[in-house]
Amino acid sequence: MLSEVNVESIGGGPGDAAHTSWLELSAGALRHNVEVFRVLEGRDGTSPPLGVVLKGNAYGHGLAQVLPLVHGLVDILYFIAPQDALKVREHERAQGLSPRQVVVLGAVAPHEAVVLAREGVEVVVPDRGWEDAVPVLRAAKLERPLRVHVHIDTGLGREGFTLEQIPRETQFLVDARDVLEVVGALSHFANTEDVTEQGYALAQVDAFETGLRLLEGQLGQGRLQRHIAASAATLVLPRARYEAQRVGISLYGLWPSAETRLSARLVLGEVPVLKPVLSWRCRSQVVKWLPADSYVGYGCTYRTSEPTRIAVLPVGYYDGYPRLASGKAHVLVNGRRCAVLGRVMMNHLIVDVTRATHDERPVTATLMGRDGDESVSAEALAGWAQTLHYEIVARLGTHLRRVVVE
Repeated sequence: MLSEVNVESIGGGPGDAAHTSWLELSAGALRHNVEVFRVLEGRDGTSPPLGVVLKGNAYGHGLAQVLPLVHGLVDILYFIAPQDALKVREHERAQGLSPRQVVVLGAVAPHEAVVLAREGVEVVVPDRGWEDAVPVLRAAKLERPLRVHVHIDTGLGREGFTLEQIPRETQFLVDARDVLEVVGALSHFANTEDVTEQGYALAQVDAFETGLRLLEGQLGQGRLQRHIAASAATLVLPRARYEAQRVGISLYGLWPSAETRLSARLVLGEVPVLKPVLSWRCRSQVVKWLPADSYVGYGCTYRTSEPTRIAVLPVGYYDGYPRLASGKAHVLVNGRRCAVLGRVMMNHLIVDVTRATHDERPVTATLMGRDGDESVSAEALAGWAQTLHYEIVARLGTHLRRVVVE
């Protein structure tokens, strides 16, 4: 009877189902990638703080899993959402750890700013809208000012004060020293990843340094912590490393672009080895034979030309597998490439396992990652889906089970 079923025994969400896909996160690969950037920093005899970006659920890898792995390896943790930043403090208190520098890059409301100030979390001020937070912060009677980093728009055309707005629109920072302590300045590159010639990026660096001089002159204080270099610039623009780096996609073992890889060889004299942290696997739901001339999937877009053994995988675009990869992608089974047949469905993929297995027993497919001598990269899946690998990993369902492996 239904009343006798123990609901808790089957978990609390779809990612806990026995028949579902899961993600494996390599702790060893993550440590390796951190060391790549540590070595990179030390090439010029300096070792500035290494910051890593854990936004977007740690680029889809899972914040709950990545944070404990990386906390003790790096110096600064960057987020978009203030709620995610507070999870660092929760983790530190629970584990008895010393607090790391934590910076929220995204939008913060005045009441959130009060909470962040009390937790020692730093924020970014990108425009005069932050004037509205000043009376709220004063009313909160904080024990210490909120530490802030001023965003300078050097050519991305997104957040930040333009050079024309400094110092006119940043004067409120001087007037609000009692609640806003300016400790840093940052910007973001617009076009380091898509090119091998970095003229525009270097012009942004010049603009950044001009803005810094204006800002520091207005504030009348010592050198601010400067950070502008994300993964690509950290690898190929040594001038942009400054006091801290904001390594994002490459923390997870993914190159920002093919152009960045090529530029790294030219700038560094070698291509650093980055190890992908994430693998995506799925156990089959059904393995069976279909006769020749059988249609497969919605829309009858694929028809078998010969008797074909297929595996039905309980994974689809609901989980983050891109529908645009229909009829183009492949997965790995027993170290062999197996074509995805027909359309990617909401909860199912159908793949040709004729040459990968010799019977109808269940199989385990690798959707991303390595199996034997073969591998499917996030870049490959992105290519089939006509997008970029950032989107592929960031859209992996939060419901998917994430398992840390060595």
